Amino acid sequence: NQTGGTSLPAMNVGWAGETALDVDAVSAICPSCKILVVQANSATIANLGTAVNTAAKQPGVVAISNSYGGGDSSDASYAKYYNHPGIAVTASTGDDGYQGGSYPASSSYVVAVGGTSLTMSGTTRVSETAWSGAGSGCSKVNTALAVAASFGTGCAKRAIADVSAAADPAHGGMAVYYPTSRTASTWAQVGGTSEASPIIASVFALAGGVPAGTQANTLPYTHSSALRDVLTGSNGTCPTTQWCNARTGWDGQIGRAHV
Repeated sequence: NQTGGTSLPAMNVGWAGETALDVDAVSAICPSCKILVVQANSATIANLGTAVNTAAKQPGVVAISNSYGGGDSSDASYAKYYNHPGIAVTASTGDDGYQGGSYPASSSYVVAVGGTSLTMSGTTRVSETAWSGAGSGCSKVNTALAVAASFGTGCAKRAIADVSAAADPAHGGMAVYYPTSRTASTWAQVGGTSEASPIIASVFALAGGVPAGTQANTLPYTHSSALRDVLTGSNGTCPTTQWCNARTGWDGQIGRAHV
């Protein structure tokens, strides 16, 4: 549970489905990863953040994936839960298109993960565009990443996303076996940035984690040449083009680029 004990919260079908997606995504991308699920008592940032802190204390942890978000909250209040240098803490940007900041993705201490629409033919990538549902925008309260200053985000403060992965349920969604009740489960193809966040966490794990003392969200910018740039797609209407339209370089729903 969120404090490391074994007394778990009551069954919640919605959260159980999110958990199933997260675990299946990690298992698919990093089959040799050891996966620990930490369950919060309720869906508040205080409780979810406490669960993140408990996860960060586990021996050998290299990445923590978060597939949830709320309003654009302040690091002044909540950074104590997400500031873990040397661990890749990822967070979904949301599935409602361009909306502005969403916490914890808008935190200056996490890797904000957006989403793409991916079409494959076997193992060949046929096409990839920015997913129309991927969240993006600028925080109004949290500090911009210094490392992103030269990437033209157009945001005075924290810009999201930093990086992206497959998220469109119809084009890149995963086959997931998830609970429909306490006693039944079913298969479905699902996605969202709740898929993309654990994918990116798994990539950090496959890479051996994050150097000690390093904030993981700096790495998409300092290693941008290693990432694939997605050039087309939109997630809404926005006052500054790159916040909701894909382009060369940084854009809101993709971040620096797709893994």
